[in-house]
Amino acid sequence: MTEHLHHVHLFAADLERTVAWWQEKLGGEVAFDGLFGGTRNVFMRVGSGRVHFYDQPTRDEGRGAVHHIGIRTDNLAALERRLRQLGVPFRSDIRDFGAWKYIMCPAPDNVLLELFEADPAKLEGDAARYFSDWLGEQ
Repeated sequence: MTEHLHHVHLFAADLERTVAWWQEKLGGEVAFDGLFGGTRNVFMRVGSGRVHFYDQPTRDEGRGAVHHIGIRTDNLAALERRLRQLGVPFRSDIRDFGAWKYIMCPAPDNVLLELFEADPAKLEGDAARYFSDWLGEQ
């Protein structure tokens, strides 16, 4: 038996706005939009990952037990430029640590996103192995 993280499920105070944000800003694609467990849910694919949304307002300003959602990219500078042009506010400029760099921004409902780029060739040991699964790298 093998387990894997399948998705992050978030509340959405304005489901239409939230889905549009993920589509426009990060290329999300709706895979399912309907009732699930008695509540409207939207399941989206974002690259090789998944994020699900409940059609319900957040219960505590969007944070709860979730600190942030990590979104990996292969060109962080280009993603930052595009998102800034679309009006996304950032907390800082890109923080660059050589093998890994990141920048934080809010998504709808105050959900914090970490947009990051990692280069497994510049990492060692477990960290190199962990990040080597990007687009078939092994």
